[in-house]
Amino acid sequence: MKPETMKASVGRRIRYWAIWLVTIILIVWGFSGLEFSGIKATAGQVSMAILRGLLHPDWNFVYLPEGEDLLRGLLETAAIAVLGTVISAVLCIPFAFWAASAKGKARWATSSGKFMLSAIRTFPEVVMAIIFIKAVGPGSYAGSLALGVHSIGMLGKLYSEAIENLDHGPTEALTACGANKLQTLWFAVIPQVMPDFLSFALYRFEINIRSAAILGVIGAGGIGTPLIFALEARSWSRVGIILLGVIVMVTIIDLISGYIRKRII
Repeated sequence: MKPETMKASVGRRIRYWAIWLVTIILIVWGFSGLEFSGIKATAGQVSMAILRGLLHPDWNFVYLPEGEDLLRGLLETAAIAVLGTVISAVLCIPFAFWAASAKGKARWATSSGKFMLSAIRTFPEVVMAIIFIKAVGPGSYAGSLALGVHSIGMLGKLYSEAIENLDHGPTEALTACGANKLQTLWFAVIPQVMPDFLSFALYRFEINIRSAAILGVIGAGGIGTPLIFALEARSWSRVGIILLGVIVMVTIIDLISGYIRKRII
């Protein structure tokens, strides 16, 4: 074996074991920072109460002629997720082209775009919801804004990767025929990236449905608001019907979204 080959092999082995060593150190450090205080004595009672609520749900809460009920809460949750996804799917497009690397594009421009998307992703939905609740007041409007702004970071990252992976053949052909940048963008870039854009937006919508159900707990509208009230009142049968409703809604939306994404791709 040549000396160069032996050095390369030794270097790979060192990197391999160094990665494993760092991983083990991080795992041990993570567990050492946790405080295992045990399980409370009431945990079993609460778990059994929630289980009884799931087995004996309050069917009267499904629809009430007056006041909040399950159907209104689920529809409001879906509306929050839809509006938040539409906001992010539209607003993230300029960020995606900003962050996407391209031939002849300055590196600082791409880096600044990626940094902006990373900064937006830093704030969780709950933090965004608290900020918007303080700004516009509690309700579904704050929840929609929170999901819309937070989703810009992730959708922008996925959109930028789709732009970077597109086939440059049609773009070069249109440029050679004398097409301007707008025509190249409209006839060569958008037809290629649109299926990926729609697929990513649907996938983000599935995530936003789950997030919207949680944001209501802090006052951002949706099914989370009656859920937290039922938990505080220890109305386990109402908790059970709300959880069942959320499970059914999320399952149906996942199935429909998955079918649509398969047809798009």
